[in-house]
Amino acid sequence: MTDHQHPAELRPKMVGTRVKRTEDPRLLAGMGQYVDDISPAGTLHVALRRSDQPHARILNIDVGEAFSVPGVVAIYDISDIEGEIKPAIPTSRMPGYYATPNWPLARGKVRYVGEPVVAVVAESRYAAEDALEHINIQYDPLPFAIRQVDAVKDDAPLLHEEAGTNTIIRREFKRGDVDAAFEEAAVIVKGRFRMTRKTAVPMENRSYLAQWDGRKQSLTLHTSSGSPGIIRDVLSGCLDLPGTRLRVVAPDVGGSFGAKGSLYPEEMLVCVLARKLKRPVKFVSDRLEDLSATSQAFDELIEAELAVTSEGLLIGLKADVIGDVGAYSIYPWTAALETVQVVSFLPGPYRMEHYRGRIRGVLTPKPPTGPYRGVGRPSSTFAMERLVEMAARELNMDPVEFRRRNLVRAEEFPYRTASGIIWDKSAFQECLEGACEKADYADLVRQRDAARSEGRWVGIGLASYAELTGIGSRISVAPGMPINTGTETSKIEIDATGAITASFGISSHGQGLETTLAQVIVDELGCKLEDIQVRHGDSALVPMSSGTYASRSAVLGGGAATLAARVVKGKVLRAAAFLMEQSVDDLDIRDGIIASRQSNLTMTLKEVASAVYTQMGRIPREQREDLTASETYDPYLGTACSSTHLAMVEIDPETYGVEIRRYVVAEDCGKIINPMIVDGQVHGAVAQGIGAALLEEIVHDDNGQAVAASLADYLVPVAGTVPNIGIVHIEADLPNNVGGFRGMGEGGTIGAPAAIANAVSDALAHLGVSVETLPITPERIFQLLRDKALAGQPVKTPA
Repeated sequence: MTDHQHPAELRPKMVGTRVKRTEDPRLLAGMGQYVDDISPAGTLHVALRRSDQPHARILNIDVGEAFSVPGVVAIYDISDIEGEIKPAIPTSRMPGYYATPNWPLARGKVRYVGEPVVAVVAESRYAAEDALEHINIQYDPLPFAIRQVDAVKDDAPLLHEEAGTNTIIRREFKRGDVDAAFEEAAVIVKGRFRMTRKTAVPMENRSYLAQWDGRKQSLTLHTSSGSPGIIRDVLSGCLDLPGTRLRVVAPDVGGSFGAKGSLYPEEMLVCVLARKLKRPVKFVSDRLEDLSATSQAFDELIEAELAVTSEGLLIGLKADVIGDVGAYSIYPWTAALETVQVVSFLPGPYRMEHYRGRIRGVLTPKPPTGPYRGVGRPSSTFAMERLVEMAARELNMDPVEFRRRNLVRAEEFPYRTASGIIWDKSAFQECLEGACEKADYADLVRQRDAARSEGRWVGIGLASYAELTGIGSRISVAPGMPINTGTETSKIEIDATGAITASFGISSHGQGLETTLAQVIVDELGCKLEDIQVRHGDSALVPMSSGTYASRSAVLGGGAATLAARVVKGKVLRAAAFLMEQSVDDLDIRDGIIASRQSNLTMTLKEVASAVYTQMGRIPREQREDLTASETYDPYLGTACSSTHLAMVEIDPETYGVEIRRYVVAEDCGKIINPMIVDGQVHGAVAQGIGAALLEEIVHDDNGQAVAASLADYLVPVAGTVPNIGIVHIEADLPNNVGGFRGMGEGGTIGAPAAIANAVSDALAHLGVSVETLPITPERIFQLLRDKALAGQPVKTPA
């Protein structure tokens, strides 16, 4: 190093750099460790006999010759274990809410096809599966209402009699005089919008391994969960084990998309069986089980109306939502998770003075509704953006100009929405302009009109939305729910060798958090990237951990890492100042080298650490500080993230297949930590949003049976389905936020369905039909056109 070369000049900032993911070498080389890779000696395996009835009383369970299968160790129903475990109850302070108890196996009756009833434990999964064939369960079928519009009726059969109703949650959000606004409106548009049931389909199925330590009387659960801290906390109560004797670890996790963020019966089951049998117990679901028993999402029926002035200004919005919450209120998120967020976020990024949103969450005999990438906002954005496009069409106004007039402007932040959400600051208008500029919107319109003149069915659709990411302690998805969603702790330690360990309560399941959080620490602490080990996914790492969900890990984890790194850096510099006989204000650290601005003196981080920890006497006892810090960050209100999506589609008039010709995303996720990872998140989320818009659907027939039983029935996007995606990054300044980070992992699933629905509606507008249900499959387009024809209005149909 020369006299004039300060360490701060040796390397540019890491935040904002396209750093290759540090976790990829092990994952790409097949060296990752997932739950199913962990097989302690003596591991037993569980197979489950699941309900084939949607709603029935369990009369008798006959195991027949199941014990004759070689390798079978034990067979259990709930009566064998209910004295050894308490149910998990997702509590809430919401008035009128009923929290269904969640047990590891069906208790008394079954409430959906796929609910676990009997557990067979064997030396191998093969033996356990073979034994299931011998078990016979006698049911007394009970009446049920499979659809939410029927289940919500007063005389509907009850799934949980003790609740006295199927409607276990009701809420209303309102501001202003909605009725007066509608009386004054020049234009009123309305629709009955629905996004059908989806499920996450991660690459790795749900997997659990519980190990009981008889010497320590403690339990370790390895789980493919995104929320090991939440799971530890609830199981501590269910199993009556203190946190010191219960550890929950999420090793490498092959995707979650929200579905692995809740407590599942199988997690409870392997824990109680491991303690009971004093042997490791493993359960790994197969794809059929994942499709039929993993939490599902989006099944919201939204009846909404929008009031608009003749100048195209939004003045009123009202909505009634019936959310199909499935058979149980999922732990810990409650039955309010999806439905409440639909009406909370329905006004979106628009100015709106008058609003009324009502929800009812209704029990039906289906798997529980739980977190899914976007949580409520894909449905609310779909409904609102369809209304916006419908209103623009009624006024014969360009949809871009219509949005421009109504999106919250920069000078209006912070803006409180009609539902009470506060948008601190985000690039609402800039995202709209950025998407249009990137796509060359005017030229796209010309291309569309030229194609239409040739008889082709081509359409353009936009969707603008806003979301809260990194939610702070002021807001939760359901008041009083049994978790802390609003803070995150980072513990950073430098050991005697100068190596740095950073521990977090988050849990990565593919987001690249080991890389991005290390980048933040490098910039704040001044160390080398290769000297940092980021630890996560383990409930034992920090005092309070919850996990990764709601686009929180970069915001809260990055904020906590920033605070902790600053404290540790201060300790390092104070120690170095004494050792170097320099003023602490004259020192800085970069690439692990502490240097003085006033001299050529330098020390390495390793030398300082050695002096602190192993060379007793070099620093006086009263000045010696351990090079550690634990800091907690709370963004309080959360941070606003916004985006505009733009899609151009073409529909084949012979097959009704939809092809996406152009796709652009302009997104504001604040200061970007790693542009490569952000681009990957956008691509993946848009692909998932395309699936929701065009392909994915869990269907339950009138008999309560799930007919999407494999990936031949439940269609997910493949490489040929996903177009090239143009991305515009807008890094709007974020006040009062440590690091300036916003979450962005969910945006594609929020914006893509609405943008594609609007594009398909635009392509079909000349035929007089409008998209109100997603996915908009070729079959649905055919039905829309057929219904129009049957109503006596001629449409163009295939030759």
